[in-house]
Amino acid sequence: MSTNKKIPLRKCVATGEMKPKKDMIRIVRSKEGEVSVDPTGKKSGRGAYLSKDRDIILQAKKKNTLANQLQAKIDDSLYDELIRLVEKE
Repeated sequence: MSTNKKIPLRKCVATGEMKPKKDMIRIVRSKEGEVSVDPTGKKSGRGAYLSKDRDIILQAKKKNTLANQLQAKIDDSLYDELIRLVEKE
């Protein structure tokens, strides 16, 4: 019997790639329309995943990918926060 646990995959909204959930950052829009970074992956609301990659985050910012996915206005400070998170790792 193999004890391999199934790795949850999520799709990066910027690249369309499927990657393990732990290699992604979840961004969530609450019912109130507030968009925030969800490091735990547990917040309720509409979630979108981005790869933990500075270039991909910048690409998503340029193409407004998150705003389209979450149907909400994304503040530039959110992208700055995402980049800080990625660069810390």
